[in-house]
Amino acid sequence: MELGSILHFLQENTILITGATGFLAKSMLSFTVALLPTPSVFFSPSKVLLEKILRVQPNVKKLYLLLRAADAKSATHRLHNEIIGKDLFRMLKENLGGNFISFVSEKVTLVPGDISREDLGLKDSNLKEEIYNQTDVIINLAATTNFDERYDISLGLNTFGVKYVIDFAKKCTELKVLVHVSTAYVCGEGKGLILENPYHLGDSLNGVKGLDIDAEEKVVRDKLGELRNLGATEDETKEAMKDLGISRVFKIHQGVQYPDIFWSPKKIER
Repeated sequence: MELGSILHFLQENTILITGATGFLAKSMLSFTVALLPTPSVFFSPSKVLLEKILRVQPNVKKLYLLLRAADAKSATHRLHNEIIGKDLFRMLKENLGGNFISFVSEKVTLVPGDISREDLGLKDSNLKEEIYNQTDVIINLAATTNFDERYDISLGLNTFGVKYVIDFAKKCTELKVLVHVSTAYVCGEGKGLILENPYHLGDSLNGVKGLDIDAEEKVVRDKLGELRNLGATEDETKEAMKDLGISRVFKIHQGVQYPDIFWSPKKIER
């Protein structure tokens, strides 16, 4: 697909983007700008993606921006302070001048929510139905890339979050494509030519039996309940859930080799 056809595809389409303020949205700015004509890069970090779409395809119909926030006021604060207030949007501001804010307001609809919850945590039923009926494209970049993350958070975002995005996508009546950008090491360490073969539910790249996410969710619930009964402090709970994540990795994937970057000095000491 050529760049021109991508721009044509975006015209008059409505797009739901998640993860606009996260690591994936910040880490590849120069890489994405340099390789803009490549389609797989164009659908990349969402803060960069948002700026690119608004600048090179102003005729996009609408952009729903899912932000983790308690309400619309909090979402608006995050939009201005963590996204459009950044230097990344300088060129677009210069191009539009005094029309910048009105243009963003016209094109971008903020959606307070949380992908680690069913229906993406949307509380506004009218807005939810609007998204179901109008969304043509969903681009999911929301994830935690912290290698020392609490197990409940990483499971909620990187596992159940993907499930909830897929479940949400199935309810979008006009959906044409769902793009999911995964964290780096899901692909394993394959060598040579790696083809984009389809995988079925339960398949894995390294032959290890698929993860029973419901069983892991129960492990998390039980551990949090145990910590509450013990009267654990917030810091103690945080450390205990990090340790739980490390122990589950070794228990579930015994004998599996991981890239060295997975094992920070802090983890090795444990």
